[in-house]
Amino acid sequence: MKLLYSPASPYAAKVRMAARHADIDLETVKVDTASNPPELLDNNPLGKIPTLLRKGEAPIYDSVAIMHYLDRLSGGMIYPKKDLKRTDAEVLEALCDGMMDSLLAIMNERRSRPEDRVHQPWIDKQWDKVSRGLDYLNAHPPKTGKKLHGGHFALAALLSYLDLRFDDRNWRAGREELAAWPDAFLTQFPDYTELKASA
Repeated sequence: MKLLYSPASPYAAKVRMAARHADIDLETVKVDTASNPPELLDNNPLGKIPTLLRKGEAPIYDSVAIMHYLDRLSGGMIYPKKDLKRTDAEVLEALCDGMMDSLLAIMNERRSRPEDRVHQPWIDKQWDKVSRGLDYLNAHPPKTGKKLHGGHFALAALLSYLDLRFDDRNWRAGREELAAWPDAFLTQFPDYTELKASA
């Protein structure tokens, strides 16, 4: 299988970490979505990453669909088997993905407009969503326990993207519990340093 991705994409980081955790071998191919590469557009009409290519089978996108496919492929190594715990993991992943959506919206607003046309109220609205999410996660930090799951990988990807693109926001201030979480995650998943969102 081949994963089309960008190192900076938190969604791709989430998928790559989950695949490594489940011992699923993925060939990874960096793509620049801005240049509309044919291999990406031919396999995902949205032109978005990550996109998973499978030999002789239809491609899979977006990151949630890929995560659930990898979970089935691995015999349930990415999500808990008990319904309640699985729902908790999926809701955590949804929260983190939604926060990533807001962060990407901020980046796109900054990148797509001249500086004098950037709509600051839109940026502020998106950051408010992220800030509320961070406060919630700080008050309810997910335990890593004995087994990692998709929600953990989504949170790890989110926090690495904040460090990469929003370090000036000082998201750790006043959120000691959440600020300490990546170190606890790293002890259980040493490949975090390699697979987190990066430039």
